[in-house]
Amino acid sequence: MISQPTADKVRPESFDDMVGQEHLVGERGILRRMLANGQIRNMIFFGPPGTGKTTAANIIAKNSGMELYRLNATTASLADVREVIAQVGGVFGSGGILLYLDEIQYFNKKQQQSLLEYIEDGRVTLIASTTENPYFTIYDALLSRCSVFEFKPVTPQKIVPRLRAIMEQEYPDVQADEDALSYLASVCGGDVRRSITLLEGVVAVSDGVLRAEDAKNYLPSVMAGAFDRDGDVHYDLLSGLQKSIRGSDPDATAFYLAKLLEGGDLLSVCRRLQVIASEDVGLAYPMAAAITYACCQSAKELGLPEARLPLANAALLLATSPKSNTAHDAVNAAAEDIRAGLGVKIPTHLRAPLFKGYKYPHDYPNSYVKQEYLPEDLRGKHYYRFGQNKVEQAARAYWDAVKGEKK
Repeated sequence: MISQPTADKVRPESFDDMVGQEHLVGERGILRRMLANGQIRNMIFFGPPGTGKTTAANIIAKNSGMELYRLNATTASLADVREVIAQVGGVFGSGGILLYLDEIQYFNKKQQQSLLEYIEDGRVTLIASTTENPYFTIYDALLSRCSVFEFKPVTPQKIVPRLRAIMEQEYPDVQADEDALSYLASVCGGDVRRSITLLEGVVAVSDGVLRAEDAKNYLPSVMAGAFDRDGDVHYDLLSGLQKSIRGSDPDATAFYLAKLLEGGDLLSVCRRLQVIASEDVGLAYPMAAAITYACCQSAKELGLPEARLPLANAALLLATSPKSNTAHDAVNAAAEDIRAGLGVKIPTHLRAPLFKGYKYPHDYPNSYVKQEYLPEDLRGKHYYRFGQNKVEQAARAYWDAVKGEKK
């Protein structure tokens, strides 16, 4: 006999019972207010697994009167979507149909575009979920017709009370050690469902008392090694790695890299190294970003333990490279002006279709001619400052010479 997983048995049926995501389902949460106002829109939920995306969709469907249909894009086809649409107007779809499409990033462009006609004419309300950045994985035509909501990892402090309540509800005869609950909450990486699944497994091997020691023995070391019981060590290690590279300390870099990889955390290391290449090395050694990307791709193909070799190459290259954050500072400064409402009107000579008055730089010596590119209200603004490293100073000398000829 197959028993229902505990995570499914205790799945919240209201926003009040959800763990985390206060910005979405809390007292002033946007999804809560949307549901209260009866304004159910086409939506995209993105965030890590086990953070409440499916649960929120279930709650919205239950309280909106719509019939919920669930498909997973890893196995579903357009025929499955059409079969759902066929229910419109039937006895099961009389209150409207809410289609929950999980892992939408696995639908190709044609499949995603096929959803447009159904959501535009109101035959179906779409809630799509993805663990990847929707602005990279979902096509613009569909993205522009949906509201995007981010689900964030849940902190251990919020997971512990949920685990305690589950113990009281599902396992009243098992005494729960608080240290064990804290440990299980801390090693799940913000994934509530994973913490409940781990709890279920540890309870199954307990002798009536759920102890921290049993919880630690139940987990593989590669999972437990990347997190501490407070849930902070994982992030501290990544911070230590970046700050060591930024501080040009190759020894500390090797230490933090090794500690992260001993915990089995390959993907977080790859993401962080690619950020460092552009944020901290930047224009002082532009090729560092390309080399780091290649090393990370190699590491993903190799897998651990061999992945440590290309990642060590990347990390130590970054640690020993000259540093510049000029690009980082420039784009952030420009973003501040944009958020302040500046730079709305693009200069006429840069706008299609006429480009009236635009001077084509390649028609001039050194492919340069002086003309204005910034919007009128930002003229004279300087976002980028050349760094003091060899590469940027060489670029500065070149452009001083070229632009000086035009003065």
